[in-house]
Amino acid sequence: MSTQNGSPTDPKAPALNVLVQYIKDFSFENPNAPRSLGAPQGQPDVNIQINVNARPLQNGEFEVELKIDGNAAVQGNTLFAFDLTYGGIFRVINVPEQSLQPVVLIECPRLLFPFARQIIAEAVRGGGFPPLMIDPVDFAALFQQRMASEAQNMQTIGEA
Repeated sequence: MSTQNGSPTDPKAPALNVLVQYIKDFSFENPNAPRSLGAPQGQPDVNIQINVNARPLQNGEFEVELKIDGNAAVQGNTLFAFDLTYGGIFRVINVPEQSLQPVVLIECPRLLFPFARQIIAEAVRGGGFPPLMIDPVDFAALFQQRMASEAQNMQTIGEA
């Protein structure tokens, strides 16, 4: 199969295209500055939560949102907190129905993550701290957890 400008030339080949990426919502707080910027009084506790949401648009397009919330604290005192919703519009073409959900909820956030990670690292650095480099995320494991949770919820509803 040959390609032209990175796109497959076979019209029936599966394809995933990133149409646009954007910051949908972003907040960074440094509530105890400048006091929090002094010498650290211990290793900070960093908590991060990551969620993926997707919704169909039209013509095989999906909006995918990567929501990353986090904070760092030392001895219960908040150093910083952030909340980022980073989104993208993806076109998914010729992907079998049984593969569509994994493509949208695994591959799309995998493409968005490095950009969201960089936004957070720069914001934390701009807040007066060393950049926070979030470890790579296993979106396949997050997807499996989500599917298991939905199956459990359906089972609970069926028993009610």
